[in-house]
Amino acid sequence: MSTPFNEAAGIPVSDPTPVATFSPVVLPVPGRIVDLQIKVSAPATGSDLPVILLSHGHGPSNFVSSLHGYGPVANFWAAHGFVVIQPTHLDSMTLGLRESDDPEAPLYWRSRAEDMRYILDHLDQIEAAVPGLSGRLDLSRISAVGHSMGGHTVGMLCGQRVTDPADRTEVDLTDARVRVGVLMAPPGNGEDLAAFATEHYPILGTSSFAKMTTPALVIVGENDWHPNFSERKDWRADAYFLSPAPKSLLTLFGAEHGLGGVSMYDAAETTDENPKRVAALRALVWAYLRTALYPGDSAWADATAALLSMPGPLGRVESK
Repeated sequence: MSTPFNEAAGIPVSDPTPVATFSPVVLPVPGRIVDLQIKVSAPATGSDLPVILLSHGHGPSNFVSSLHGYGPVANFWAAHGFVVIQPTHLDSMTLGLRESDDPEAPLYWRSRAEDMRYILDHLDQIEAAVPGLSGRLDLSRISAVGHSMGGHTVGMLCGQRVTDPADRTEVDLTDARVRVGVLMAPPGNGEDLAAFATEHYPILGTSSFAKMTTPALVIVGENDWHPNFSERKDWRADAYFLSPAPKSLLTLFGAEHGLGGVSMYDAAETTDENPKRVAALRALVWAYLRTALYPGDSAWADATAALLSMPGPLGRVESK
């Protein structure tokens, strides 16, 4: 039950299998300015497969923030037993909508969460559209994973709240079908948002984690800090500290916002490229989801023990 060091950084995981990838699956969505396009990556064999909805970030590259990104993690999770579904959200650079006069631009914070919910509503249609996938999903074991703004999207599905700037009402997009979430480098508490981000991304200034009750793993980089977002250097860990249990926090030593390069192979926007760090992250996420979705599975305990026993450990885990 192990893979080469560069695949999982010494964290015990299942043996990999070949992966079949199919895209785009196109879902017409009433009222959405363009159709919702998704990519599906699945193990070539197996049944009763758990699902990961993977939400991309709001990064500067043209194709990273779309269904074309996040290969280093998506391919790994699919090779180890998950069906990974990746939407292209409306804030993707590939769509050219960030500068539109849409009141949700540039982040499309509500549309992002609604994309994920629409996918959940149409999993049968997605199964039928992907050759060889029909009847292989376990719809009782669904998780959501997101990076950066994608972490905000996953937080919304898990119970995080924001205040709609149009009418000042609290927005609740919690979806009980998502049994567990993983928030990688998510935005933190709205009250501590810096002036620059408040001006450009005002919705982030309303975020609250007090009602984010869904079990979740929050992943942060030790050096992921920028004064444009918050003066607090631990701001991106707020989804862990300010939400109710059960939660876990993985802090990656030396990591910056790219967490070693989760968003793309050799992406220029990764300021801390470190394949070993990415290998550990994706293996630890796999282990967390295995235990969260299959109670009694020791994967998470085994993974955290392996992380702790490493010479020169890559990070630390705490839980509540």
